[in-house]
Amino acid sequence: MSPILSRLDMALRRALALGAALGRRSCCSKPSLPPDFVDALRAVAGAPNVSTATAVREQHGHDESMHPCAPPDVVVWPQAVGQVQELAALCHRCRVPMVPFGTGTGLEGGVNAVQGGVCFDLSRMDAIAELSLEDFSVTVEPGVTRKALNKHLRGTGLWFPVDPGADASLCGMAATGASGTNAVRYGTMRPNVLNLRVVLPDGRLLHTAGPGRQPRKRAAGYDLTSLFVGSEGTLGFLTQATLRLHPLPEVTAVTVASFPSVGAAVACTVQVLQAAVPVARIEFLDDVMADACGRFSGMGLPVAATLLLELHGSRNSLAEQQQQTGPMVGHVGDGNFHCILVFNSQDPEEAQRIHAFTQRLGRRALAAGGTCTGEHGVGLGKRALLQEELGQEGLDTLRSIKAALDPHNLMNPGKVL
Repeated sequence: MSPILSRLDMALRRALALGAALGRRSCCSKPSLPPDFVDALRAVAGAPNVSTATAVREQHGHDESMHPCAPPDVVVWPQAVGQVQELAALCHRCRVPMVPFGTGTGLEGGVNAVQGGVCFDLSRMDAIAELSLEDFSVTVEPGVTRKALNKHLRGTGLWFPVDPGADASLCGMAATGASGTNAVRYGTMRPNVLNLRVVLPDGRLLHTAGPGRQPRKRAAGYDLTSLFVGSEGTLGFLTQATLRLHPLPEVTAVTVASFPSVGAAVACTVQVLQAAVPVARIEFLDDVMADACGRFSGMGLPVAATLLLELHGSRNSLAEQQQQTGPMVGHVGDGNFHCILVFNSQDPEEAQRIHAFTQRLGRRALAAGGTCTGEHGVGLGKRALLQEELGQEGLDTLRSIKAALDPHNLMNPGKVL
């Protein structure tokens, strides 16, 4: 990411964190598990890797969203896929809910343990299992983050470009169907995941494209990989992901332009994309956000609708691209934007107004032919909007799939459906 976009991204992340902090509250409850269940977890994972401490449970009971803390009854840190299988089988036999946890950087309450149970913190499974430069692919465990992978790839000429802003777990990014600023050129997580190793709710092991396979295209039956990308931990644990890598661009260039209105900035974006300029990022700031980011970063941005354009390529190709988009520069590139609303969730009236606004916003997106969530998943807050988006038949089909894989509703219950 360029220095300009990096500073603006930092400002955006801090604003999101402030809003999240105002929305959190501690609500740890006493564990309610079967007798000797925690001892059974310790027998599988080892005593140091199991905790019922209040602070630990609270830490794992929320992400960076506005949704109130809902802690699990116990947190466990598996060290290997075999342990995940044994722990899942134990929870399945005892009918105890299970919630996967990566880095906790989500924005939809996806890790909140709304029915208690066991939080599986997968951060200690952090091996980069296989790197194939010839196949432009890499296989990682769930504790590997985006930045850690790209640091490991330094010097290879390859990188993983999907960038949601936070240094999220790559398997967590797959679980939430994450996107980010580079999606306009490199796509979202879905086309960049080639295979997944999944521990199903009863402990069975599934490779969604077959063990050890990483085909670029396939027509062999239902697309199981796509089924689990975006499943938000409701169908199983993603314990390994094989990802598509991309050539590292030789040069990047950034341009900033201001416009008299939001409409003008959006029209410019459409023209840039219609001209087939291979931009990597096209980011939009309205006048309020441009003012806030400018004051925070010291960049002195004009208080106006603003577009930030980043180009990737060779020196010659960048010169040609800049000659094409000069006066038109301007996450708008893939049709996705965020509203950041800082509020006090302890004020019921204010919280209700915010909730009503987010529902109206989602419905406006649906009315325009879009989606209620472009990159952060459904989680807790957008379940009603998902039904409006897919219709009753679509939602019933999702519930049938969920029931087939998780008939006792133990995997991250209360989310998505």
